[in-house]
Amino acid sequence: MSDYIIGLTGGVASGKSAVAGRFEALGVTVADADVAAREAVAVGSPGLAEVVEAFGPDVLAADGSLDRAAMRRRVFNDDAQRLKLEAIVHPRVRAALREACEKAPGAYTVAAIPLLAEGGGREAYPWLQRILVVDVPREVQLKRLLARDGIDQALAERMIEVQATREERLAIADDVIVNDGPIEALDAHVAALDRRYRALAALL
Repeated sequence: MSDYIIGLTGGVASGKSAVAGRFEALGVTVADADVAAREAVAVGSPGLAEVVEAFGPDVLAADGSLDRAAMRRRVFNDDAQRLKLEAIVHPRVRAALREACEKAPGAYTVAAIPLLAEGGGREAYPWLQRILVVDVPREVQLKRLLARDGIDQALAERMIEVQATREERLAIADDVIVNDGPIEALDAHVAALDRRYRALAALL
C-alpha cells in the first residue's frame, strides 16, 4: 500500500512518458491516466454506455468499441461537447488512478495525468501529495510535436493552444523538470527526485 502519491504532468510532447519510464525503471509504480481513460470507456463498461447515451450510437466503431477518431473530431473544436465527454470520463479516471496508486507496493507511486491542470488541478486530485511538472519551452514543444506526429504547423499549434498554458501548469507544480536538453539528462533529474520522494514518504 502506498499513501504517498506524486502527480506527473506536462504539455503535449514535453517528455512525460520518458520521465514516467525512468521512474518505472527505478521500481516505482506509475498509474497512467491515458490507460485509465481507455478502460473507462471499454466495450461493455458503464462509461461507454453513458457516452453512447450522451452522444448517440454513431460514436461506436463496427466492433462496438468507441470510435476514438470520430469522438476526437466531434469534441476537438466544440468546448460544450468536450466538457460533456470529460464529465463522463474524468471522474472514472480519477477513481481508477487513486485505487491503482493506493494498492501499489513501494514507498510512493506516480499518477501520470497529462490533463492535470486542465482537469481541475489540486481541487480535483486532493489525494496527490506533490505535483511534478515536465516543463519545456513552447518552441521546443512545437518542434518535437511536428517531428513526432508528422502534422502541419497549424494543427500542432492548435494542439498546444487547447491545453493549459505553461504558466498554468507551473502554478500547480511542487517540482519541475525542464526537459529542453538531451533525453539522457532526465536520468539524473529523476534519480534525484526519487531520492527526495522516498525520504518524504518515509516521514508519513
